[in-house]
Amino acid sequence: VEAISTLCVTGKTSSSLMCYPSCSQLRTKNEGTAVSVFLMGCFLTSLPQEGKRNVLVTSALPYVNNVPHLGNIIGCVLSADVFARYGRLRGWNVLYVCGTDEYGTATENKAREEGLTAQQICDKYHAVHASIYQWFQVDFDFFGRTTTKKQTEIAQNIFWRLHERGFLLEDIVEQLRCEACQRFLADRFVEGTCPFCSYPEARGDQCDKCGKLINAVELREPTCKVCSQTPVVQSSKHLFLDLPKLEAELEQWLERSTGSGDWTANAKQITRSWVRDGLKPRCITRDLKWGTPVPHPDFSDKVFYVWFDAPIGYLSITANYTDQWEKWWKNPQQVELYNFMAKDNVPFHSVVFPCSLLGAQDNYTLVNHLVATEYLNYEDTKFSKSRGVGVFGDMAKDTGIPSDVWRFYLLYLRPEGQDSAFSWVDMATKNNSELLNNLGNFINRAGMFVSKFFESCVPAMALQQEDKRLLAQVGWELKQYINLMDRVKIRDALKCILNISRHGNQYIQVNEPWKKIKGDETDRQRSGTVTGVSVNVACLLSVMLQPYMPTVSHTIRQQLNAPPSVTGTLLQGTGNFVCSLPAGHHIGTVSPLFQKLESEQIESLKKRFGGQQVSASNLLSALYQAEKVRTLKGQKAEKTVIGAEVTKLLELKKQLSLAEGKDPEPVLTKGKKNAQPATTPASDPAAQTAVNGADAERARELTLAVAEQVTWGGNKCNELGIRGETMEV
Repeated sequence: VEAISTLCVTGKTSSSLMCYPSCSQLRTKNEGTAVSVFLMGCFLTSLPQEGKRNVLVTSALPYVNNVPHLGNIIGCVLSADVFARYGRLRGWNVLYVCGTDEYGTATENKAREEGLTAQQICDKYHAVHASIYQWFQVDFDFFGRTTTKKQTEIAQNIFWRLHERGFLLEDIVEQLRCEACQRFLADRFVEGTCPFCSYPEARGDQCDKCGKLINAVELREPTCKVCSQTPVVQSSKHLFLDLPKLEAELEQWLERSTGSGDWTANAKQITRSWVRDGLKPRCITRDLKWGTPVPHPDFSDKVFYVWFDAPIGYLSITANYTDQWEKWWKNPQQVELYNFMAKDNVPFHSVVFPCSLLGAQDNYTLVNHLVATEYLNYEDTKFSKSRGVGVFGDMAKDTGIPSDVWRFYLLYLRPEGQDSAFSWVDMATKNNSELLNNLGNFINRAGMFVSKFFESCVPAMALQQEDKRLLAQVGWELKQYINLMDRVKIRDALKCILNISRHGNQYIQVNEPWKKIKGDETDRQRSGTVTGVSVNVACLLSVMLQPYMPTVSHTIRQQLNAPPSVTGTLLQGTGNFVCSLPAGHHIGTVSPLFQKLESEQIESLKKRFGGQQVSASNLLSALYQAEKVRTLKGQKAEKTVIGAEVTKLLELKKQLSLAEGKDPEPVLTKGKKNAQPATTPASDPAAQTAVNGADAERARELTLAVAEQVTWGGNKCNELGIRGETMEV
């Protein structure tokens, strides 16, 4: 109670209260901004209300086993955050939920790689995700996870309802199994040539190029992504969701939803393509250990397939937020559901998941508005953690660039209609031109004129035709902004903000209030009018900016001493530009909002994230793998087992070379005076090599540098006995 009282008075919380995640979130208003604090056991939850627009917002659940890059952030959580913030400004009753997707083979592999249990990996990376989104100021109402009892309860309930209504089938499935890894391979750990379009890097569940769903056994020339070996086909009995049986009902629902809701063009096109090609039964079980268990006694050794299970996470996360979760998720009459995602997630949200809910026949809330982005690339290539290419979420805060600037630029180039590319040079250009010289310049000048010429008191305004012309332009842009944001055209709506500040700068430049203040009474009055109008436009911009740049928005309102009611006044209803800072209103201290990004700084960042740096985690992985191979040799393990581990080590060496900007060294055959590049498969003993002296020296240097910071499986590096050893395969 004391902590809540402190929060309400000061807007600050003590660190002892920060128990994010797995807790309720209290949002209080401080000067019109949202202050989020997470209080264990304190449930002040949002529920649908009669007579209000109830909006449920979700963003695709990020995989817990990796760190999100900028493309992941803009495609899902950031876009959804902007829309949720906008909805709150509009007076809608908004609930925004998200969380980490924690089950599946990817988590098992990451756990094996780091020497941790699957649950430990989930706990570790859930905290990483939460920290990243908090730095980016993503204002979830609740950020949860899928490894919960609620997830098991709800997923199994939907399963039984589907089973009882005859929407599940049993069948024998041919699966890919990697003998080297001794396990069945999850779809995303198989790669090969697409049977439809011949794309050579298709995954085992979907082709990124043509978008078609694939069964892993259909891939041509499949390989295991873990060890690069060719998997074999084995049979296993599984359960399928009978999509053909639900197809007619799905099509009726799709016609209603796409006709009345705001589905992006790519979401409609991808969904139409799926339905047009005819739906096939979809396997919903997997031969794994880490997942939601299948409750059927004949399938007790299996878990649910992640794309059956993961979307149910939206429901279970809401259930962990409030026991009355069904008021959101079983209330299609009162609730509008917005799903945000990248385009590769569309079919699972527009076909597979809706079919699960339709088949359950429990009055579930289905998606009304499916918002999908295209892909964000990095410069002229793709983001790659292994090659050190691109900015990942945990790196952005170390650049010295404020999170609001990151938000602005990502939203400015949001890939709404086609792929877009992050560019350091373009980011600097947009910061210096649009933020510093356009938006920041106008708002700073408007405030400084009030401070310098009118003793920080908004002057009286006598509007003339030129002022009314500006107000008409601003009013038109405001209505465009609202119209675009209502339809989730987030990037285009941002341009309306910049257009207003551009009009404002031109208005000030033409009317020259700094000159007129030195003239006669008429000129001084004219200077006052221009200043008063300008500072009110600046106040409007602070509100319109709030979904995009919350800290900058709050700073502007603080500088202008704007009343807390200003956010609701300007954006609720149809959106009318009204005078929020009347004559006589006293503003606060005005200061610049943005800083210039210098070319030297940008060149340094471009080089830093251009793939030339060597990832410490990659080097440590190579060390760990070398130790594993050495142990197997000491145990005189079978050559095929050693060969598989050698292949992994060679791949890690290749990644290290690429990260350093070098061509990968050819594999040399062992024991020959005039060694030539090997042509035998990596699993052949002839392909086993010794790591050269330079590699060993680099390994020693790295280990000495990071031994005190990095752990493998809970052990310090120097406890592994490899501090000064030569790595030998």
